[in-house]
Amino acid sequence: MNIVFMGTPDFAVPSLKALSDAGENVTAVFTQPDKPKGRGYKMVPTPVRKAALEMNIPVYQPLSLRKGEDAETAFNILKENAPDLIVVVAYGQILPEEILSLPKYGCINVHGSLLPEYRGAAPMQWCLLNGEKKTGVTTMMMDKGLDTGDMLVKSEIEIGENETFAELHDRLALCGAETLLKTLEKLKNGTLTRTPQDDSLSTYSPMITKNMSLIDFNEPARKIHNTVRAITGFAFLSGKRIKFFRSELTGKKSAEEPGTVTEASSELLAVCGDGEVIRFTEVQPEGSKRMKAADYLRGSKLQAGIKFTTGE
Repeated sequence: MNIVFMGTPDFAVPSLKALSDAGENVTAVFTQPDKPKGRGYKMVPTPVRKAALEMNIPVYQPLSLRKGEDAETAFNILKENAPDLIVVVAYGQILPEEILSLPKYGCINVHGSLLPEYRGAAPMQWCLLNGEKKTGVTTMMMDKGLDTGDMLVKSEIEIGENETFAELHDRLALCGAETLLKTLEKLKNGTLTRTPQDDSLSTYSPMITKNMSLIDFNEPARKIHNTVRAITGFAFLSGKRIKFFRSELTGKKSAEEPGTVTEASSELLAVCGDGEVIRFTEVQPEGSKRMKAADYLRGSKLQAGIKFTTGE
């Protein structure tokens, strides 16, 4: 079976490697164009491009698959590859109908949620923001809608109480690779079934924006905790920004005003809007590096009673 793989970020790499390790004939890889990063704006290859080159798979990086010369060239390359199947994992471009209908077996997408819940660009982050206890991966047949195609295989995992996006991302990336191989096996032996999505049960997970990370301590502790887990958070102490990378719910209550730091010697505790105390265990003070909260407190002169605010 000739397979063309389309993907861009780290999340897609385990799926590409799984196809290669399983002996599948991946004839080409499509990924987003490289982007400049860092102070020197050096062009950095996408994780998928880097992995594909290591596997000696031809890589193509069209600006668009839908319009312009790039799209025409890309379509011609796809026709030359004559794929039986196109596998898409977090590619970052919408496939036009002419591509969707090109392969014999269609286009299969690996999506990081239990569809039809959390369609869209940021399913893992929104699962954490909403405090979900479980999530998973769904393979689906792609159609012209946004994550609306028929479902093929689902794999479910539990979400840890303090699990962060980075941890969940890596687990789901591996889960996605395993689910993809299960899907291909079913396709080959003729047992693959398609289940239409119930649109009435669908939810949407839009892109995450920077302002969503600003912590308002008038909010309940669990909402703040989930924000830190999902997208990191930040607030201000004496006009200086401090980022929060990890937190824990203590179950303790305090009558102090929201945002008040109640402990700043060996651990960093603060009061939330529902009176519950939250513990921050990993932080990044302005102008410094990411560190354990205990290390930050040893080097700071932070005193209990100071308040976190939402402005400088």
